[in-house]
Amino acid sequence: MLSHRDLRKSILVAATAVALAAPAAAASPSTYLGRWTVAEDKPIFSAKGRLYKTVDVVRCGGDVCGVSVAHNGACGSLLFRFHSATLAREDLPRGHGRWGTAKKNLVLSSWKDPDMPGGRRMNIDLGDGYNFGERSGNMPKYSAEYRPTGSARCVAR
Repeated sequence: MLSHRDLRKSILVAATAVALAAPAAAASPSTYLGRWTVAEDKPIFSAKGRLYKTVDVVRCGGDVCGVSVAHNGACGSLLFRFHSATLAREDLPRGHGRWGTAKKNLVLSSWKDPDMPGGRRMNIDLGDGYNFGERSGNMPKYSAEYRPTGSARCVAR
């Protein structure tokens, strides 16, 4: 019998696999801009994953960057950077994200959700490969769905 946590993980993996398998149009870089918070009511984080609980996605020069936001709203470390052109041309932009002192492969996805304030959702997957599908044999080290929570206030350095 699956525990509640295992069941939630299974559902999240299945939802991520559907989102990754579904054809999507590439999004404008501005689609990702703003403050994003994990959509779960009571998420559980590892020490490394805690940096990704709330993320400000901001312009950084000609790029788009993700900055960690602490529980008290303080701006933290730079988590990832994508070239705007990459976000504009790829359905599932691939790059690299900070994972402790290491770098892991990172995949962003964003989609319309009329039931969500702001009308969008975003997903971040971090792992050793880029194919995080259920049958790929490459489960992500971190995977979360995000809801928009307003304008970003952090600056990427």
